[in-house]
Amino acid sequence: MPTPYGPRGGMAFGAQELRVLRRALALALNPSPVSAQEAHDCLQLAESLDEAMREGARLRAFLVADLARYRAALPGTATGYLALLDEALSAGHRPAADDLAALGALRGNPAAAALLARCGPTLPAARTHLHALPGGRQPDRD
Repeated sequence: MPTPYGPRGGMAFGAQELRVLRRALALALNPSPVSAQEAHDCLQLAESLDEAMREGARLRAFLVADLARYRAALPGTATGYLALLDEALSAGHRPAADDLAALGALRGNPAAAALLARCGPTLPAARTHLHALPGGRQPDRD
């Protein structure tokens, strides 16, 4: 069975799985009749991929839940929280308002300041209220 590899959804395949995948890709490019065994192998690989994707999602969910537990225990868990947040950000986690507030509170810590700067581009741009002018825009007069 393929296994989740790395925090970004990569997969690690065994030699047999790669042979099945290569054959499936060849069949997709050059359709031809397949044996029952080849069809079974392709279906089994698809099921294994689905299971590996579910496992990857479970691992990411665990990481986010662990991050929430560490955040709730701040400031005593600052070192562990910052390491987990760094790992979660590397895995594609978008920092929530709670994460940004925690980083703001820990700003005196150099690692927290670096993570806060790293999260900066994900903050939404500040918006000012748009004001409508009565009567709409007037044409330019020469």
